[in-house]
Amino acid sequence: MNKIFPSAAEALKDIVADGQLMAVGGFGLCGIPEALIDALRDSGVKNLTVISNNAGVDGFGLGKLLETHQIKKMISSYVGENKEFERQFLAGELELEFTPQGTLAEKLRAGGAGIPAFFTKTGVGTLVAEGKELRDFDGETYVMEKSLVPEISLIKADIADKSGNLRFNMTARNFNPAAATAGKICVVEVERIVAIGELAPDDIHLPGIYVHRIVHNPTPEKRIEKRTVRDRSV
Repeated sequence: MNKIFPSAAEALKDIVADGQLMAVGGFGLCGIPEALIDALRDSGVKNLTVISNNAGVDGFGLGKLLETHQIKKMISSYVGENKEFERQFLAGELELEFTPQGTLAEKLRAGGAGIPAFFTKTGVGTLVAEGKELRDFDGETYVMEKSLVPEISLIKADIADKSGNLRFNMTARNFNPAAATAGKICVVEVERIVAIGELAPDDIHLPGIYVHRIVHNPTPEKRIEKRTVRDRSV
């Protein structure tokens, strides 16, 4: 089975649709699937519910989909750095399911592992727990969180072999593996594609069984949200 597609647009054109639940890997702008986000924007699909650590920044990452009003709801743990996100949310144009970061990671991991729900102490006594089941264990109160199983997952890796075995680059690993395993269909954008067997088994971070489609993007922008450097003259 050939998993490699000639472009991000080709990889998405027969699987994305209005109203889908999607997961997008990355942490801020680190390890985001830039070409796939652009292709998703250009596809014109709308009313999306997107699971992601955040929604990018104005004009980049998922911020591009906010500008075109293709996202109706975000399931996120961090919503700063994006004025358009703030404007849409305060204007009632964008729904937000605010989720603690560890809980969000576990909701994706559990979804990929076939676990429908789990209990956590995080969020008890706050808005996060409103409307959710509470249960006591050993004298402590826990809130039940349902797992997430997106219809599509868009992720970013550094290297893929032709079977879809993946290696991530350092902190770009972040939410990408969990998003990949949770999705019913996973599309990965990579900087390098190598032959099967070129990746040593111990160097594979995610097995190819979770990956359905591969897109080659050798020159992503990799924008940094806040570049901080020291004055070397001091």
